[in-house]
Amino acid sequence: MTATETLGNTEWLDLDYKPRVPQDRSIGIAIVGAGEIVEACHLPAYRMGELNVVGLYDMDAAKARTLADKFGIAKVYGTLDELLADPQVRVVDLAVPAKAQPGIAARVAEAGKHMLCQKPLAETYAEAVAIADACSRAGVKGAVNQQMRWSPGIRATHTIIRRGWLGELLQASIAVNVKQEFANWGWLRTMPTLEFMYHSIHYIDAIRFLFGTPEYIYADGARFPGQQCVGETRTLLHMKFPGEARGLIHDNHNHIAGEEDWYATYRFEGTEGIVKGTNGSLYNYPVGREDTLSFHSKRVHPDYWFTPSLHGKWFPHAFLGTMGELLRAIEEDREPENSVQDNLLTMQIVFAAYRSMAENRPVRLEEIAQEEAVSC
Repeated sequence: MTATETLGNTEWLDLDYKPRVPQDRSIGIAIVGAGEIVEACHLPAYRMGELNVVGLYDMDAAKARTLADKFGIAKVYGTLDELLADPQVRVVDLAVPAKAQPGIAARVAEAGKHMLCQKPLAETYAEAVAIADACSRAGVKGAVNQQMRWSPGIRATHTIIRRGWLGELLQASIAVNVKQEFANWGWLRTMPTLEFMYHSIHYIDAIRFLFGTPEYIYADGARFPGQQCVGETRTLLHMKFPGEARGLIHDNHNHIAGEEDWYATYRFEGTEGIVKGTNGSLYNYPVGREDTLSFHSKRVHPDYWFTPSLHGKWFPHAFLGTMGELLRAIEEDREPENSVQDNLLTMQIVFAAYRSMAENRPVRLEEIAQEEAVSC
């Protein structure tokens, strides 16, 4: 086999990007919420991983029953108290809006159940801290459903970075230009904190996962003339990391041409290499397609771009990653990678972004954290 043929056979790469599940898949999971995201992502992902979903609860009992029947789930709880009293339930998956999450999370912690919280963790930083404190006091493990960390392109990039193939990290860039009607969700229509809080939070968390936590950020957000939503739908976020590394997120949900001109790309650069690719879930939305990834590394081969095939998508495959990590943390008696405590740093960036927008200045993350410490 020639050198070119050897390089072309990328099976040896094994970029270790697929979600992992616990050895014990019998751990009982109950889901609070029976909305679109549960039907389209949570339950299909858990079915892929052969996880044990024992029941559902939703204030709309008929909706919960319909969803339970579709996925062969035995129990539909009449109340949250009934769910929390079920000894089969060890983990509660909260698929609820941020406004409702802090109160429910406190009850889940008091009941001694582990939990997977929806993102954003809360609508205020103080409430996010309260969820982390409730988990700590109760001795339960809390994780956050920041599933983009487990999307194929981001997870494979993490492996490449961990192996040192990019050298010293220098630049993280995520660019999105699509048409997404946030107004289709009535509760988002009146939300003053929209794009950073409910969409770019994924990109913020993904870059933080790969590059670490920035020292400060500078953000700007804008609307599209005539849009129905109150909040921002076009955003720019600059991230300053220690040393020479920088990050940039550019997100627009008001693309005016056809899908052939849409893009959702990522690019990560270092002194020794480059990774670039596409976030497939945002193409042909909501059906999506698989992620793409190419990388070049002087440490692997100075004159070659590798293009391994990635299987799976952000939706729904990455949803197995967040729950699988929580279940493995329970099994191994450790904190999950996506713990609520870790997610406070992502939330600091989100709230710093809104302060930066309001005051037109760079905002250091400790401003957000220290403000909460003073209020306590």
